Amino acid sequence: MPQTHSLDAVVAALRRGGVIAYPTEAVWGLGCDPDDAAALARLLRLKRRDPGKGVILVAADIGQFAPWLAGLSPSQREALEASWPGPHTWLVPDNGRTAPLVRGEHDRVALRVSGHPLVAELCRAFGGPIVSTSANRAGEPPAMTVDEVCATFGDALDAVLDGPLGGHDRPSTIRDLATGRVLRG
Repeated sequence: MPQTHSLDAVVAALRRGGVIAYPTEAVWGLGCDPDDAAALARLLRLKRRDPGKGVILVAADIGQFAPWLAGLSPSQREALEASWPGPHTWLVPDNGRTAPLVRGEHDRVALRVSGHPLVAELCRAFGGPIVSTSANRAGEPPAMTVDEVCATFGDALDAVLDGPLGGHDRPSTIRDLATGRVLRG
């Protein structure tokens, strides 16, 4: 059985600049504090992910995204509120709040209010959004179990929050808030 940690230990690891693993709606995810550039760079190195691609941020509720949502129109905010919580990631125009490694080479940031109770609990305990990217090396399938996460990343992770996946059979839909266009269905 892999070494897993309590919620408090995982939150402490995030606050220390650590990289964590946790279950999401459909696959296992890797996360870190989105405002910690060193943690973001380390997460991307672990995944062997192109920094230009950017990553998703997840939150417990729309209020945790308030700094990222400043400047949106009422109709844009309504679209977000109507789909959250749930497996819906929105590309929201970056208002200058987003760290470069979160945004990547884009002028938008990917945001999702998770419907997974453990992800929501983690974000509430942390006090804000965290990075959410699939737990895999670039080009490989995402981890579906805690054992797969630990086999791939082992001691490179600072903490692992064990729990069940959220019952979805595929990662979240990604939609552009400005155009409504679906980029991943």
